[in-house]
Amino acid sequence: MRKKRPKIVLEDILALDYAAGGKAIGKNEGKVIFIENCIPGDRLDVQLTKNKKDWAEGFPVRFKSYSTDRIQPFCDHFGICGGCAWQSLPYEKQLFYKRKQVQDNFERIGKLVFPEIAPIIGCDQTTSYRNKMEYTYSTKKYISTEDMLAIKEAGQSFDPTADKGVAGFHAKGFFDRVVEIDTCHLQAEPTNKIRKFIAQFARLRQLPFYDIAAHTGWIRTVQVRNTRGGDWMVNVVMGYDAPEHREQLMALLQEKFPEITCLLYTINEKKNDSLYDLEPVVVKGDGYIIEQLERFRYKISPKSFFQTNSRQAETLYRVTREFAELSGGQTLYDLYCGTGSIGIFCSEGADSIIGVEVIEDAITDARANAALNHLDNCHFYAGDVIKICDDDFFATHGRPDVIITDPPRAGMHEKLVQKLLEIEAPLIVYVSCNPATQARDLALLSEKYEITRVQPVDMFPHTLHIENVVQLKLKTI
Repeated sequence: MRKKRPKIVLEDILALDYAAGGKAIGKNEGKVIFIENCIPGDRLDVQLTKNKKDWAEGFPVRFKSYSTDRIQPFCDHFGICGGCAWQSLPYEKQLFYKRKQVQDNFERIGKLVFPEIAPIIGCDQTTSYRNKMEYTYSTKKYISTEDMLAIKEAGQSFDPTADKGVAGFHAKGFFDRVVEIDTCHLQAEPTNKIRKFIAQFARLRQLPFYDIAAHTGWIRTVQVRNTRGGDWMVNVVMGYDAPEHREQLMALLQEKFPEITCLLYTINEKKNDSLYDLEPVVVKGDGYIIEQLERFRYKISPKSFFQTNSRQAETLYRVTREFAELSGGQTLYDLYCGTGSIGIFCSEGADSIIGVEVIEDAITDARANAALNHLDNCHFYAGDVIKICDDDFFATHGRPDVIITDPPRAGMHEKLVQKLLEIEAPLIVYVSCNPATQARDLALLSEKYEITRVQPVDMFPHTLHIENVVQLKLKTI
């Protein structure tokens, strides 16, 4: 049998700063220590989970003193559900570290030359800001280490399946354990009431919650979306169809929550939770809700991607439009266009918008959104940018004067970066949700482009995530 390695606890470590990924940084005899669940200024003992030659990772086992910046988290589930990990920091400090995250990534990863980063644009509303939540129903309840130790000390035993029904979020680091949530502060009510009502419906009728390991059970997840105009969409996902119970639940949801304008259910018999290859069934409404940013309206269906902070999305899109420097006559290419939201938002300033996205369903939504806004200068195409944007495509649609690119967290494929260098558009606006991969891509683009403006935008208060908009202009010889 392999011997267990002894636990290594480093004593009296001072958390000095934040690293990428939201972990704090401390040092011990020259070695960098990445520490979970603490903030700069905390002094603590750290138990190591990884121990390499030049760095290590660990978690707090004892706090010697707390940072003077530390505040009381507003959520009872802080530190357990895995979300909102920066609640113990004042919001102005969160913004400081997010801007610093952009600066550090640009300097250390990209080794970039760039102008002074503009002050980060924060959120006016730091709770109830999300327009989409997804809750999980599970047979297995997560219990914290502290609670488990207390149970053992009392001579009791704990069965994670004894509750037979937990409604909330996956615990951080556990694929099969769910934290029972009382109140989540990320979305306005009745989001918590809807989640609890469905859980109570299943418990009273002894309908099984989903077991993600065994892939059995009836109630799986519920997706709740809302708009600033007051629309609410609820999509209840079930592991199998039980018509009598399903019809009763749908009727009771409409009776209990008349504010629901779009009610759907989805039967998911697969082993994963993705909905892209499933068809939600409409019970009430049109099958979509409509969000409005400035004068532009967007259809949001159960499978649509839309920025999850509508208020700040408007701010992000205004920055993007400003950086595009549109004067009315340009051809604008919107890469990774999704459902067309950024391109449509910029449509009044350009002669033509050409959107390209690899997901066909998203392009269908983008075309519907263009029609909803009566725009005839927006054209959307499904496919890989690298393959689509050839000489024939440019001959038909014109070469881009401006390119907006808004890739996923992984950033742009190197072949796409090379394609942008080949196209040589006079101006590029790079919108990113991951400054690390953005810095990597900008380093490659620096062969022909210079960074002229940098604007971070906070979309997700109390988390480490940050959106960053960069303007690049083609170098002149």
